[in-house]
Amino acid sequence: MTTKLPITAAGYARLEEEIKHLKSVERPSIIEAISEARSHGDLSENAEYHAARERQSFIEGRIADLEDRLSRADVIDTSKFKDNVVRFGAHVKVVDAETDLEQEFQIVGEYEADIEKGMLALTAPLPRALIGKSVGDSVEVHTPKGPRAYELLEVKYG
Repeated sequence: MTTKLPITAAGYARLEEEIKHLKSVERPSIIEAISEARSHGDLSENAEYHAARERQSFIEGRIADLEDRLSRADVIDTSKFKDNVVRFGAHVKVVDAETDLEQEFQIVGEYEADIEKGMLALTAPLPRALIGKSVGDSVEVHTPKGPRAYELLEVKYG
């Protein structure tokens, strides 16, 4: 049985775009590099050839991985959510009860999570604690630095 992977529509589109780029740009480029390296003669001592083959292996593995993710993707349409309850795909704003530090992030699937872009995986402790909560609710999250309390300030979709 295959496990479905929740993903946002934007995340799905990014995966499709990456596959397209790998197949239409990277793959032809590496084939050309391998051909060029072969023309230099003895392959056993040809560093360019071995580097190109290694790159080709990486690209083909990445394509296979992305195609697997797409085949198991369960695209969640967040546009139908209109209330203030936290669900997958929500953009949330929370405040740390101790430090008054506000954080904003979107709850996404684990393959599209990127902390630098404010996208936290559904499986991370804070998003997991927030699922099903409404604006004004508080949650306690166990972190490596001990328990932290957060208040949910805002929930948006889309």
